[in-house]
Order: sequence, then structure tokens, then C-alpha cells
Amino acid sequence: MEWVVVVSVIVMLALSLLRVHVIFAIIIAAVVAGLMAGMNIQDTIELLIEGMGGQANTALSYILLGVFAAMISYTGITSILVRSLIKVLTNKKTVLVLVIAGVASMSQNIVPVHIAFIPILIPPLLTLFDQMKLDRRAVATALTFGLKAPYVMIPVGFGLIFHQTIQEGMSNNGVDITIRESALSMLLPGIGMMIGLLIAVFFTYRKPREAKQWLPTDGISYDNQKKVTFNYTHGLTIVAILAALVVQIFTESLVIGALTGVILMVLFFVVPLREGDAFVQQGVGIMGTIAFVMLVASGFGHILKETGAVDALVASSSDMLAGHQAIIAFILLLVGLVITLGIGSSFGTIPIIAALYVPICMAAGFSPMAIAVLIGTAGALGDAGSPASDSTLGPTSGLSADGKHHHIWETCVPTFIHFNIPLFIFGWIASVIL
Repeated sequence: MEWVVVVSVIVMLALSLLRVHVIFAIIIAAVVAGLMAGMNIQDTIELLIEGMGGQANTALSYILLGVFAAMISYTGITSILVRSLIKVLTNKKTVLVLVIAGVASMSQNIVPVHIAFIPILIPPLLTLFDQMKLDRRAVATALTFGLKAPYVMIPVGFGLIFHQTIQEGMSNNGVDITIRESALSMLLPGIGMMIGLLIAVFFTYRKPREAKQWLPTDGISYDNQKKVTFNYTHGLTIVAILAALVVQIFTESLVIGALTGVILMVLFFVVPLREGDAFVQQGVGIMGTIAFVMLVASGFGHILKETGAVDALVASSSDMLAGHQAIIAFILLLVGLVITLGIGSSFGTIPIIAALYVPICMAAGFSPMAIAVLIGTAGALGDAGSPASDSTLGPTSGLSADGKHHHIWETCVPTFIHFNIPLFIFGWIASVIL
């Protein structure tokens, strides 16, 4: 039974590398898992659909964030930002990539729109990338860094949700820890991500590179930025963004925060109410595919959990442990990597991992902060490099707007190499020394 997780994840990754769409890759991997567990195809699909509800809240929040992003784009405020970036950073490739990483970082804590900003900010810059012969893999790593590192290290915005999830997962299994302690425990893995970003930007993807045409172009020109000057509607847009941030922090709900931003944009007459249908369609276009991938990935995770495959994998791994904490930590992170690569969601995986890790770690004498870093790192491992992760799907949605970027080879593989490897190493070190 313990091989169900390993084989099904390998199937999903292999199909993705062969350019099978990630949705079909996940569904096929889920069927493989069900069949290996002794179920028939009909029961497997029913279990897959049943488990899709696990990410319903996330999917709804992404759709609302997509609508909010479409409204923000309508005001033209993003055109001002893009023009400023082009004016100041043309022919400054390294600085441009680092600025993009900074903008992405703000989307997790300061302006919590997560990946919704990417499809409206990145496409207008694609022509500039081509003119500068900028390796888009560097941009993909910068975006994924900004989507992950802030919530891993900073307990604000999405980071607050992340560390609350760790705290609740540990508490439900008999170990108490504060959010501050959880955040402190993840500083070293976060530093590992910083090192990975710097290696990608200054070494791996520094050389000029022509973008390859992977998919047919849609015929849209992305460099046609209309002349827009800052006005009072942009000021009201900023107010709506800040209100969405404040509400999200206080309610701890992305849905309520995004809905607040959407409502204020209408009440402030920043966007016309009669265009509501158009904004919804644009929002679904921006985030719909990603939301659906997250739903299917949740169903896949549900199959692995309900069949007992994850429990069997961890039990089998723990039976092979020699009792040394360093070995236990290494094996648990390796198991966590396999699990989270398949599910593709750090937030959705943590409760599962916590239920499995806490008893093993308590018996081995790990401190609460060491347990937290193992759970947090294992959860974060699947967010970079997984074809089903929003942290890889988001960057691809912007970089592939002209068909010149491949999700697996130019987003998932680079982010796996530059983030999962340092996360694993630094998370392992932190679990031993804390």
C-alpha cells in the first residue's frame, strides 16, 4: 500500500513532463492510485469528486481575486506600474528580475491578491523580456519566490494563515506552539529560498536566451500600454486594495477580503456596475483554470488519504528509521516531498502531514519548534516544483500569455531545483538544531 503514493505521484510527474495537461495528469494519477488500492474506476472517480470540496474555499477565493484583479486592471493603474518598470529598468535584467520578486512578495502580505496580479502585470512585460533576451526561467523563479518565501517566514496575510494552520495541526495532535515560534522556526528554510533565488538570478539564468514558441500565439499585442496618468480613481483603487488587506487580516478569510475589494470598487464608481458580467468573465479567465486544478488536486489528495496510502507510506518509513533524529527528520522530509508534490498545496497538505508527523516526532523527542519546521518545510516543498501548485501555475499563466513559456520545463523544473533543494537542506538542518 505504501507504494501507492510514490507510483501515482511518479505517474503524474511523468505525464506532466510529457506535456500532458496538468488536469489530465492529476486525474490519471488519481485513477492509478485508486486501482492500486483495490478500487474500481467508478469508485475512484466518485472519491475524487468527493474530495474536490476540500479546496472549494480556495477556488472561490481565487475566482474573486481574479475579478478584483480584472477591476484593478480596468482602472489602468497597472499600466502606470508597467510603464515605470519599463522606463527605469530597460536593459537592467538582473534588477528587473529582483524587482519582480519584490512585487510578487508584496502579493502575499501587503496586498494579498496572491497570484491574481500575475496575468495583468507580466504579459505587458513579455515584449521587453524578448528585447532584453531575458531568460524567462529567471522570472518564473522570481515570481515563485515571491509567492512562497513571504508566507513561509512572515506571519501576516497569507503567512498568518500558513502558520495558524501549522499551529492548529500541531495542537490537534497534542503539541502546543505559538504563531511567533512557528514563524521563527521557518526562518532558516526561508533563507535557503533566498539563496536559491540569488543562484537562479546571478548564475543559472543570467545568460541571454531567446524565448521558444511552445504554443500558438493568440495574436494579442501585450506591449501596447495606453498612456495613463495617476488620478483620483487610482487613489480610490488603492483604498479598495488596502481595505481588502485589512478585512482579510481581521477576518482571516480570502473570500471576504476579495469580496470587500470588489464591492468597494463598485461603490466608489471606479468600475461601472453594468460591466459586472465582463469582469466576472475576465476573472474566471484569469484564475479559473488554476482554481479548477486546485480542486482536482484536492480530490487526488483525498484519494491518497482515504485509501490509507499516506499512512502506510509514513508507517513504512518510520519502521526503517534507526532512531536518530537527523535520520528521522531526513526521511520525514523526503516523505513530505513526495506527498506534497502530488497534492500541490502547502496549506491543504499541512493538516495531513501534522497528523502523521507529530506522533513520530514526539516519540523521537523533537522540540515543538523542530516539529513545526518539519511540518512547515514539508508543506512548502510541494508548493515549488509541483505541476499542480498555484505557485507554479500562477507564473506560467503570465509568462505563457504569448505561447513562449512551458509550464513544466520552464517553471516547475527551475523552481524545484532552486527552491525545493535548499528548502529540504535548510529545513533538515533547522529540525536538528532547534
